[in-house]
Amino acid sequence: MGKLVGGSVMLGSTIQGILAEYSAVLLEGAVVTLKLLIVSSVGGFVLALPVSVALGSSRRRWRYPAALFTLVLRGSPLFVQVFLVYYGLPQILTLAYGGIVAIKASFWWPLLSSPFLLISIAFVLNMAAYMAEDIRSGLATIPKGEREAAIACGMSEMTALRRVKMPWALRTMMPVLFNEVVLTLKATTLASTITLRDLLGAGSMIFARTFDMTIYLVLAVFYLIMAGLLTVVFRYIERRFLIAHRIANRPLDQVKPLAINAKH
Repeated sequence: MGKLVGGSVMLGSTIQGILAEYSAVLLEGAVVTLKLLIVSSVGGFVLALPVSVALGSSRRRWRYPAALFTLVLRGSPLFVQVFLVYYGLPQILTLAYGGIVAIKASFWWPLLSSPFLLISIAFVLNMAAYMAEDIRSGLATIPKGEREAAIACGMSEMTALRRVKMPWALRTMMPVLFNEVVLTLKATTLASTITLRDLLGAGSMIFARTFDMTIYLVLAVFYLIMAGLLTVVFRYIERRFLIAHRIANRPLDQVKPLAINAKH
């Protein structure tokens, strides 16, 4: 029992010492991780919207390229995609422009010289592929009555998509889309495989200096806290969205005017 207590005290002291000395480095890495997560989630979602529509299109010229896009990105490891974008894209553009001097003078150089932007491209494309399939599944679950009602109201295909179909799909697949964001948070650790110092990269640097495995326990706690906060926020959004949806779709005879409530 005494050894257990002593070990716990020693572990606590070690963690406290790491946080005291390297807290700034860890926070800087956490900020990079969150920035990468936000860019990937927002960019992936925006790109996923037109891809999901193309996946459900009856026109082959839209459906086939979208299906190939999702097949390639969902069927290959994200690790490979990161390396192809980070190392392959600069090489291709350098060859296309005829050398490093020419590429430095082009508008591509700010992108190629930024590890964050390069890895963001890989993450955005990968997340878009997964989210597009999720949204496509949501579009496929729209009841026939909803579609017929949109047509009966005289809506065009684009209007029905914007006002009826897409809101239905997003509402239905909201938990799945949020889950993709949480999974992407854990996938951001791949950023440490290149020259970008994310949270895991900061921890690896600290381990290289101290050779103390406790740093990885600290990293695990950091990731658990971020994932937990994301889960709480997403559940709050889901709950509020569900309540608003129920109120909006409540029968009129169940809704009392505010003026009547005010009299009572």
